[in-house]
Amino acid sequence: MGFDLSEALRSLKPQKYTGTLERRADDDLPWVANEPAIGGPVFLDTCVYLDVLQGRAPVEVDTLLTYRRCHHSAVCLSELTHAFGRLDPKHASTKAVLETIKATVEDIPDHRLHDPDAAMWGQAGVLAGLLCRLSNLPKGQGHERRFVNDALVFLQARQLGAGVLTGNVRDFDFLTQILPTGRIILYRAPPGPQTS
Repeated sequence: MGFDLSEALRSLKPQKYTGTLERRADDDLPWVANEPAIGGPVFLDTCVYLDVLQGRAPVEVDTLLTYRRCHHSAVCLSELTHAFGRLDPKHASTKAVLETIKATVEDIPDHRLHDPDAAMWGQAGVLAGLLCRLSNLPKGQGHERRFVNDALVFLQARQLGAGVLTGNVRDFDFLTQILPTGRIILYRAPPGPQTS
């Protein structure tokens, strides 16, 4: 499938957005605590894997992961496997961390792992540009790449009719302000590991 820039610009209408996006109040956002255990599919953002592995995921996240159909993105796969090149092999904890990530990646079912197509990449570029312009964040701090990845995950979930499960409240709130037809399920991880 190719990419039609004119069609993407017609559907996203980037020129109509001016000013600055403001994060909505918590009461106006969809939180995992308000989600029923049984429901539609979820599409996992990278932070979900990390929070679960670090024991920081709220119990409601664990419930959704148990009862809902979970879909995965090749974008998140890339963010997870980045550690295999980035972590210092001489560091004492690297081997254990990489073994945990390896087991997690190998546990992703092939039929639930989705690749963004060319059209999605093109749309994600427009969305990421809008996030850069409208979020008023400082330039040159890596937001651009992060926004492209967030937009890809958001668009993939939207295409599947799934809600993005994420702890990235601000960026995904902004994405749903631009494209309200996408669905998100937000959570906040506590600062340290969960204790029973």
